[in-house]
Amino acid sequence: MSANFCMTCGACCATFRVSFYWGETDDSYFGTVPQQLTQKLNHQRVCMSGTNQKQPRCVALVGEVGQEVSCSIYQQRPSPCREFLANQDGVNPDCDKARARYGLVPIHVIDIEPSNGEQEIVA
Repeated sequence: MSANFCMTCGACCATFRVSFYWGETDDSYFGTVPQQLTQKLNHQRVCMSGTNQKQPRCVALVGEVGQEVSCSIYQQRPSPCREFLANQDGVNPDCDKARARYGLVPIHVIDIEPSNGEQEIVA
């Protein structure tokens, strides 16, 4: 299994509303997030389109959750996405919550293949 669990997951992109300060959009001088992929929430905040609904799925998510996924704006993604950590070390229970919604086991119990070829469980 890949050491980059996010590339085979994507559950966070299809579970939570991704809201952030509008100044992160490319409408602002220093912003990078494509404004056309956002939805206005109020005078100061926007969210990624597709994430402000009962069954959220970010418009930038490419692929099938739990299979192979990528972000079409990875280099320009907003701060909530940059700051969201995979729960490899037990630091982000929201990762486990998102994965559970799609029937995926928590990352910290997944078998991984170390460089020596032996199987081990991440605790």
